[in-house]
Amino acid sequence: MNHTVQQLLLAAVVVLPLLGSAAALLPAPPGLRGRGPDQAVLRHGVTVTAVVLAAAIALAAGFDHGHPARMQAQTDIGWIPALDIRVHLGVDGVSLPLLVLTALLTFLCALYTYFNRPSGPSPKAFVALLLLLESGTLASFAVLDLMLFFLAFEMVLIPMYFLINRWGGAERERAAWRFILYTLLGSVVMLLGLLLVGLEGGTFDMVALATDKGSGLSHTTQLIAALAIIVGLAVKAPMWPLHSWLPDAHTAAPTVGSVLLAGVLLKMGTYGLVRIVLPMTPEAAHTYAPYLAAFAVVGIIYGSLACLALARTGAKGDLKRLIAYSSVGHMGFVLLGIATLTPTGVNGALFANIAHGLITGLLFFLVGALKDRSGTTDLDQLAGTSGAALYGRAPRLGGLLAFGAVASLGLPGLAGFWGEMLAMFGAFDPADGLSRPAFLTYMALAGFGTLLTAAYMLVVVRRVCMGDQPIEPGTGTGAGRPALADVHGHEFAAWSPLVALTVLAGLWPAALLGLTDPAVQQLLAGGNR
Repeated sequence: MNHTVQQLLLAAVVVLPLLGSAAALLPAPPGLRGRGPDQAVLRHGVTVTAVVLAAAIALAAGFDHGHPARMQAQTDIGWIPALDIRVHLGVDGVSLPLLVLTALLTFLCALYTYFNRPSGPSPKAFVALLLLLESGTLASFAVLDLMLFFLAFEMVLIPMYFLINRWGGAERERAAWRFILYTLLGSVVMLLGLLLVGLEGGTFDMVALATDKGSGLSHTTQLIAALAIIVGLAVKAPMWPLHSWLPDAHTAAPTVGSVLLAGVLLKMGTYGLVRIVLPMTPEAAHTYAPYLAAFAVVGIIYGSLACLALARTGAKGDLKRLIAYSSVGHMGFVLLGIATLTPTGVNGALFANIAHGLITGLLFFLVGALKDRSGTTDLDQLAGTSGAALYGRAPRLGGLLAFGAVASLGLPGLAGFWGEMLAMFGAFDPADGLSRPAFLTYMALAGFGTLLTAAYMLVVVRRVCMGDQPIEPGTGTGAGRPALADVHGHEFAAWSPLVALTVLAGLWPAALLGLTDPAVQQLLAGGNR
């Protein structure tokens, strides 16, 4: 594809949601109002996100797959000459899959919202915030300047705060405040590290800094800067013990907020580790890797045990909270893969990032639909007399929930398997200089975490899909159970791409690994040229 066309496509992917967000606040033209201004603005959200998704797919189709390690579609324009801050955009094999995933999930959220109007304040504000969130997330994966990365990283906080605070469920104000305070505090610390890297390295250009491989930074500078950056990114990742904002945020957020929080926002933290910490501060990354791996493994075990506790009978566990804690465990595998500092581990981490976005996005869609139908996400109620028993009452919904659960537990042949397996392979033979006995221990503990994951996911499927009361044959209902709507057409349209991609990534992992591996090899070897 022509380089200029690639540049325009990447610029459109980043800028169009921002323009669409501003346009959503304007009055709808009379001919486009349909049944009313609310429907018009929801349709506007679907249209803008569809155009952005089409541009992202066109960018991926025109990407030079023969050279995925090379930064492509670059735009480099001066912005603040005094500080050498530039508007520098580009994509390679690491960032391209995350761009497409973000565009896809946001489009599916907009489509879902069009048919399930959010209860709360004006849909205008909801659509504007959704598009602003998309713009910030896409910019985080596309910019190649440290200061622009920080701005984009911060840009997503305000829209997510309002989505939780204004359209969320019970205790939404407390959850929104915890989200904003944790992430802002982490971001302030991260900013200090980014400034130190940029000022000491002589540039804020991420390509130049990665190519230099930290040669302009002393060992002490690398240690201080990397620690600050890792702390800020670990809050967003989320890494244990900086994860405690996540369950509350997920539980209180509206359905599309949970989907985007799990499917996209968490990936910004792990992406930053791969894009900034590994190539720019390699000595510090080597020093901190064993500790990062230890925290990752604790997160895997802790998240799984928390899910088991929530899934047991009588615990009054919330299904959304359970999936949120499962994210702590799954993102632990991503952090473990990064901490091995090996191409195998880092590729596994990037694969697990995409797989988690697809699978957990699907699970939050399903739980949101279940709440709309039954009025609750309490596991005891869903399994009790008035509960779901989905296999008998809504078999398609039950089948999709079972599919999401087995994909999440890492069943071979589905996307969740490859990332976790490659992360553990990386831990089996970590980078030179790292303690192999320690990483073998981490690998064993992570393997035990996969068993715990299977345990709580199967408990959830048994309780929600089968229930505690028998189903009367031929009626689809049990004692005290009214009929339950099965999957609607618009829900099938919003969820089927996630199902298809989960199967495709599981059966054809080379499609994604072929993109990421050359770029990872070059990042670990000293940057992108």
